[in-house]
Amino acid sequence: MIVLTGILRCATQAEADIVRRLLPEHTRLTHAETGCLAFEVTVTDDPLIWRVEEQFSDRETFDAHQQRTRASAWGEATRAIVREYEITEVNAK
Repeated sequence: MIVLTGILRCATQAEADIVRRLLPEHTRLTHAETGCLAFEVTVTDDPLIWRVEEQFSDRETFDAHQQRTRASAWGEATRAIVREYEITEVNAK
């Protein structure tokens, strides 16, 4: 399983507004992807910082998600937003 945790760090309220506007569709599309086990993006106490938590069944499905995301309206509109992510591979026992 691939686990991504971290934050989106918006520089301005305008960037945060973009996240708010596009996040519902991005979330819907991600949940529909093969291999998506969990996907949650939530605003923190700081309205410019969003907590990101993702789980995908394996590297292949995670990579497919990343590729889809880069080519999406979400990817285009949020490209300049700083992402601070940690990606780990968790082996099932």
